[in-house]
Amino acid sequence: MKRSCYATLFLYFWGIDMEKFEITILGCGSATPSPKHYTSSQVVDIRGKLFMVDCGEGTQIQLRRSHIAFRRINHIFISHLHGDHCFGLLGIVSSFRLLGRTAPLYIHAPEELWSILSKELAFYCRENTFEVEFRGFDPNKITTLYEDRSLTVTAFPLKHRVPCAGFLFREKTGADHLDRAAADYYGVPQWEYNRIKEGGDFTAPDGTVIPHERLTTPATPGRSYAYCCDTAYNPDMIPLIKGVDLIYHDSTYSDEDADRAARHFHSTAGEAARTALEAEAGKLVLGHFSARYSDETVLLEDATRIFKNTVLAKENLTISI
Repeated sequence: MKRSCYATLFLYFWGIDMEKFEITILGCGSATPSPKHYTSSQVVDIRGKLFMVDCGEGTQIQLRRSHIAFRRINHIFISHLHGDHCFGLLGIVSSFRLLGRTAPLYIHAPEELWSILSKELAFYCRENTFEVEFRGFDPNKITTLYEDRSLTVTAFPLKHRVPCAGFLFREKTGADHLDRAAADYYGVPQWEYNRIKEGGDFTAPDGTVIPHERLTTPATPGRSYAYCCDTAYNPDMIPLIKGVDLIYHDSTYSDEDADRAARHFHSTAGEAARTALEAEAGKLVLGHFSARYSDETVLLEDATRIFKNTVLAKENLTISI
């Protein structure tokens, strides 16, 4: 059996789709407890790499309900130090230990969290079977938190009552696509394909140079997702998230409650839609709903008057890019 076949079977066994870019909403409520919503947490699945964004109370239950494998989460990003975004963190670390985890867990969070979390881990998780790697950052600065060959995760400042970061997940643009018809026409041997896709020209046996552009088509643009919660309307972040495919935005209040939103440094649904419009986003997801609304349709109506391609978040909803 060829090596590629082994790789395909491995990916199939672990349920890994190499084209996947999905966001699963675990909780989309705000700080006040509600029987309708869990507090903030999401899982971003990019070709089998799972990243958790925020970890509010009840996150573990929602992971089970969404059938997401605990073992595949290696990075957790915490936006800020309000409890509805991080009170579930200790519990999930403890459960990882009970499940026999051995792989390191990387927690990316504002620096101040470690002074609290380190004491909790020392008391409740002293027999950990794995290492917790804490990577603190300054929410007031634009910072690359994670990077590999195909993806970057960048933190950027939001506008909230305490220092708070949004997160931009962006795929890197890959190599150009080989035009097989052109390659065959010019007699390009197979061993030259990868070099040409990476930008090289082809020199024919008679010395003629066939430019890269004649043998390829442009690469598929990388996909992107911006998590913008919690925040008041914040035009400063628009240039960074310009052209994003999907944006999840704080929509705590309706437009009628704009004064309340401003007082608490949250956004209205209309302001979330305005952000999506100015950022030229592909799609907007409204979330972080106040418990004061028994029916969030009013928020959707506020947003769609400005930005049509808008949906309401809900628990266990998965959105593909």
